[in-house]
Amino acid sequence: MSSTVQSSFTEQPLPPWRRAVLKVGSSLLAADGGGLTPRFALGLAQFVSANVQAGREVVIVSSGAVAAGRAIVPKGAEAGAAIAARQALAALGQAQLIALWQRFFERPVAQVLLTHDDLRNRRRYLNARATLNELLALGTLPVINENDTVSVDELKLGDNDNLAAIVAALVDADALFIATDIDGLYTADPRGNPHAQPINEVTALTPEVMAMAGGSGSAVGTGGMQTKLQAAAKAGAAGIDTFLFNGRDGSVVRELAQGRLRGTRVHAGRSRIAARKYWLRHAPVEPGAILIDAGAARALREKGASLLPGGVLGAEGEFRRGDMVEVRQFDGEGGPHIARGISQYSAVDIRRISQHHTREIESILGYNYGDNVVHRDDMVVL
Repeated sequence: MSSTVQSSFTEQPLPPWRRAVLKVGSSLLAADGGGLTPRFALGLAQFVSANVQAGREVVIVSSGAVAAGRAIVPKGAEAGAAIAARQALAALGQAQLIALWQRFFERPVAQVLLTHDDLRNRRRYLNARATLNELLALGTLPVINENDTVSVDELKLGDNDNLAAIVAALVDADALFIATDIDGLYTADPRGNPHAQPINEVTALTPEVMAMAGGSGSAVGTGGMQTKLQAAAKAGAAGIDTFLFNGRDGSVVRELAQGRLRGTRVHAGRSRIAARKYWLRHAPVEPGAILIDAGAARALREKGASLLPGGVLGAEGEFRRGDMVEVRQFDGEGGPHIARGISQYSAVDIRRISQHHTREIESILGYNYGDNVVHRDDMVVL
């Protein structure tokens, strides 16, 4: 005898976290008659506020611009319309989307529009990360969306789930929360299979687990459980756990604000620090090296310090800002490899600021990407 699926996810405590990304899909923001509704966004905003007041940091990745634009120009484009028409709707709706989020918070909301290319290009990746970290330091709430007006391929794919995972890695988040319109991951689609069973925890994203996910579940959203598991895989590779929950269920969202999850937790394969260090150790390096003195080498090895220009003697090769490079102690004829990391400055710039104090960088170059030639978070000591 068949039975109707009930929300029978087991309540589980959230692990401690300091910084998180919250992804909110169109299905939670789009009104039935078009445009945006605060109905479910309010509870999610309260979740954000409760955690900010507790000293944590949250970045929101929010869909909904196209749905908002459709209400402004109702006959502008229908679902499946030409990409250019949907891009126009996104441009119209983006201001409405940010206004929706701003109404819930006393702190300033900062709009950040990104494409995947911004995060694949290492120099733009560094710029995006620096901007987001500065926004968090200023006490603002960054609300990120895809730059749909220029991102043709990503707009077609509807990939904000995966964008959220990439942003989580970008800002060194501890957790990725994905608010959806279903309670979590089931063994089958609960909308069509009354025997589908809830899955509280996923320890490994095997092909069998991925096969449990179906397509898009709503008329306004372009992603589905499949893209959410793909996002969880990306986040897991960076050592970040993913939490799937029903953003339409007020009790679930309230419990989440109190540190309790009723949904699916997808465990990362390794710790966040271990994942970061593994990537730094094994990512391909550009030809050339940053040459440092013995004092800087000791600071890197013994204190885990960042590399400052005062301890830099020069640079070999012609690498660019954002490239992965070797750091080598120079003794006149070469020297041992000390570390490897992402350079905040190009080889040309490093030669100009080497052996200078950080306060002199801007007067020498005419600009400043920060005090560090290589930040300790972007470096692994060999």
